Amino acid sequence: MTPEELSAAIRAALLAAVAAGDVTVEVPEQVRVERPRNRDHGDWSTNIALQLAKPAGISPRDLATVLARHLGEAPGVASVDIAGPGFLNISLDAASAGELARSIVEAGSAYGRGDAEAGKKINLEFVSANPTGPIHLGGTRWAAVGDALARILSAAGADVTREYYFNDHGAQIDRFSRSLLAAAKGEPAPEDGYAGGYINDIANAVLAKEPDLLALPDAQAQERFRAVGVDLMFSEIKASLHEFGVDFDVYFHENDLHESGAVDRAVQRLKDLGVMFEQDGAWWLRTTDFGDDKDRVVIKSDGEPAYISGDLAYYLDKRERGFDQAIIMLGADHHGYVSRMMAMCAAFGDSPHENLEILIGQMVNLISDGKPVRMSKRAGTVVVLEDLVEAVGVDAARYALTRSSTDSNIDVDLDLLAKRTNENPVFYVQYAHARTCNVARLAAEDGVHRADGFDPSQLTDPTEAALLAILGDFPRIVAQAAQLREPHRVARYLEDLAGRFHKWYDTCRVRPMTADEEITDLHRTRLWLNDATRQVLATGLDLVGVSAPERM
Repeated sequence: MTPEELSAAIRAALLAAVAAGDVTVEVPEQVRVERPRNRDHGDWSTNIALQLAKPAGISPRDLATVLARHLGEAPGVASVDIAGPGFLNISLDAASAGELARSIVEAGSAYGRGDAEAGKKINLEFVSANPTGPIHLGGTRWAAVGDALARILSAAGADVTREYYFNDHGAQIDRFSRSLLAAAKGEPAPEDGYAGGYINDIANAVLAKEPDLLALPDAQAQERFRAVGVDLMFSEIKASLHEFGVDFDVYFHENDLHESGAVDRAVQRLKDLGVMFEQDGAWWLRTTDFGDDKDRVVIKSDGEPAYISGDLAYYLDKRERGFDQAIIMLGADHHGYVSRMMAMCAAFGDSPHENLEILIGQMVNLISDGKPVRMSKRAGTVVVLEDLVEAVGVDAARYALTRSSTDSNIDVDLDLLAKRTNENPVFYVQYAHARTCNVARLAAEDGVHRADGFDPSQLTDPTEAALLAILGDFPRIVAQAAQLREPHRVARYLEDLAGRFHKWYDTCRVRPMTADEEITDLHRTRLWLNDATRQVLATGLDLVGVSAPERM
């Protein structure tokens, strides 16, 4: 019995109680069930009696008593106990619990997917590194987490667009182009410019495309370095992300907002809404009316747009493209940015934290030999995406960056991630998947085939009950990770699942012990359970963007 089937059985019991005149209450469309923290309290628990007691006009325990009587008659329910003020703890019989294994195998990769976020069109913007250098570790963390979040939101039913915002307008691009020109001329980087081996690489690549560039006046040469150099840096960033397993549906250029008139349209929209005012020759957005600490200049007194003008135009553009929600993932240095962005959202008449969500990610440190890793071979002053991948590989890098809450700083131990032991969390989970594949291969060689039989009532070992319990929890974990925007919940779930599988593997045999041992439905049913675990491990690893190897 799946959690959805049990939820339907509880709802049916409620309807039966209403039909029998035992209680008068409006029955909800869905009933939530959860795993009790203590498995001695049953397989599943629900607080539906506490939720409906007041509208039903009776105490929660009295309603729970009525509901327990009707639910106890449902097929597959072994017992229903009432706990505390009115919780229902439900135990399933072995056959009903074991049916979950077949349900998972037959559902395949669809198991765990749901509709918690159905009907939402979400624009998810992440990484968005300035095109002035390689992606640093903070951006790398967002690449891993953002892509995993996109996968999880999609699994929960949302229509997700991954978007990368290229900041190719403004002072940082001027500094980048001046740095390229200086490098091409063999001069030191400007005081406010960029340095590192990659600057020389890009400058040389520009000269390879346009070898006569240095014969031009500096102003003209700098413009060519801007145009060609930024394009080359874009290409490098895209290639690095692609090799990291991260691709975007939309690459949006900040410069387009200014050249297309989008900034002017956003400003006019806000003027029409009456939330802008003119003072000292400048146009201001009255963000203090919406919770910001001060009003913001949008158009400066010289007529030039201020930085926030791009944010206004970009947000409005997303909404006009039909997105219900814009989720933006920003680095730890952007905490002060949140209040003005939410005020901007409200100024357009939208709901902050609903139409616009901002997620802040904390810092990443690399550790090797117990010491911080501080220098990049290529960027010089910072560690970048390629450094991490070179050290541990894509899978280990992505998993390590995804398995911790983004609210916390993380230390990534390169030495640990290089180990092929259970201490390494990504190895631990991937090895569990490879082991399920090996069990299936060897079982087939021994003549154990799922199609020949299935008797879930034989799955009575405590390790089997524990494994089935955590398999049944997978849909809830995915829905919760989507709702809370926390992909690390899926990674930590996979580690728990791997642990329970390894314990089951050590206790229960899928294959016959000897060549003359008769193959029974117990062997076949355990193969179903093994393959159900393989499916959930594979699906979960895919949700966090990590491969599921069949051999290790």
